[in-house]
Amino acid sequence: MTAVLSPAPAPQAEPAASPAQAWPHGCLLLALAALLAAYWPTVAAMINLWWHSQTFAHGFVVPPVCLWLIWRQRAELARLPLRPAPAMLLPLALLGLLWLLATVANVPVLQQYSLVAMVAALVALILGWRYAYAISFALAYLLLAVPFGEVFISPLIEFTASFTVGALQLVGIPVFRDHSFLSLPSGNWSVEEACSGLRYLIASVALGTLYAYLTYHGRWRRAAFIVVALLLPILANGLRAFLIVLIGHYSNMTLAVGIDHLIYGWVFFGVVASAMFWVGARWRDASPPTPRAATANPPGQAPATRPSACLAAALAGVLCVALWPLLAQLILRPPTDQRYAVTPLTLAPPPAPWRASAMQAGDWRARHAGQPQRWSANYSDGVQQVSLQLTWYRHQAKGEELLTQVWTAPADGPAWKETAETSRQIHLGQQVLRVRQTTVQAGESKVLVWRWYRQAQRDTASPLLLKLLLARSKLLGGADNGAEIALAARYDEQAEQAALAMQALLSAMQPAIEQGFAHVAGR
Repeated sequence: MTAVLSPAPAPQAEPAASPAQAWPHGCLLLALAALLAAYWPTVAAMINLWWHSQTFAHGFVVPPVCLWLIWRQRAELARLPLRPAPAMLLPLALLGLLWLLATVANVPVLQQYSLVAMVAALVALILGWRYAYAISFALAYLLLAVPFGEVFISPLIEFTASFTVGALQLVGIPVFRDHSFLSLPSGNWSVEEACSGLRYLIASVALGTLYAYLTYHGRWRRAAFIVVALLLPILANGLRAFLIVLIGHYSNMTLAVGIDHLIYGWVFFGVVASAMFWVGARWRDASPPTPRAATANPPGQAPATRPSACLAAALAGVLCVALWPLLAQLILRPPTDQRYAVTPLTLAPPPAPWRASAMQAGDWRARHAGQPQRWSANYSDGVQQVSLQLTWYRHQAKGEELLTQVWTAPADGPAWKETAETSRQIHLGQQVLRVRQTTVQAGESKVLVWRWYRQAQRDTASPLLLKLLLARSKLLGGADNGAEIALAARYDEQAEQAALAMQALLSAMQPAIEQGFAHVAGR
């Protein structure tokens, strides 16, 4: 028997990039550089949050991971035809308009999402639809670089506190809950912002999404693992909080109450994450799928694209994205009217039986950025004391507007902590207004607070509506002044008694409030 040996096929070399292919990629790099330069304040704001917030520090890793994901597809991408898609100029323009609206209304997270989406739109515009689709996961993964998630802190705290209380009652440990404060026979606990589990959730979603993409090839398996990566850290954080309270309870508050509290948390999260990936690996796909673009040009390289077409697409894209920052500078130019500084915000004396007095150092105070006009006083009817605080901005700009967060702690007075939030309907003259009702606490002192805004002669407690009204005023060249009205009253056990006194003061002082705002606005 004669054996016939046939030579094994030589491994196919990766297609080398030709000058005709390098030209479109060079145009894309120049367009992306122009995008980052034109929108550098938005980029810098993202980097600043990555640097100063441990919750969003993963943002430094996301762009390199996206580049690596694209690099590992280089053989597949080299076979794709590169054809500019001029139709992407419309989505690119719409994203620029969305960024402009977010900039005018000062919504940083929407600015950042718009910017990241512009990156994907530029790729499709210059290199074509098929190229953008081939790296669609990497482009979508870049969205995780946007620092987003703080809106979930309150719901996560509520879930963690409820889970902990339920688990403690299940094992027979008595517990009394007052919002996010837990009282056990062995000691007291508080579910703080750091206990919300947001860091675990963001890290799990970022790692789980990448793991699902690299491990599975079917959409359903990928989606199922991402859902697990989303829900598991929420449940695990509730279990973590319960175990920490349990350890503290049985150790007579000697363990899990200091730095070891955080150490236990991260060790527990590491164990849970490792178990999730280990179990997920049991269903991993054995062989990689056939590349999506393998049939496009199997033998060799992608057909060449005219350099002029890529250059024209890149120039059109750069001109499109550069328009919106210029419009933003025009709309947000500093006002020339500075006469508001000489018009103080004052209120007429209250009608009987109310009497006004100056606020004390230990009172709760509404805090705002910048230097707005303020009016604050305590009012007493002989039974209940209520504080009325008005804040007025003649002009609102970035870092000096109603919704600008104040991060620094107060220099004097107690550190008030918000423990509960809901909405409530109150009577404001002839109208029924829904306001934001919160409970703040410092030590044993509890204060019920009502807050709402006035923008474009309209009262609202909705931050979204406030932003939209402010953006409309700026875009149309109208007045961008705004105000916040806040009432607060201490209470012991019955918050409704404080609410009744606040409603009575508001009804008595509404004419004075309207007159005070009209005076400071020059009406």
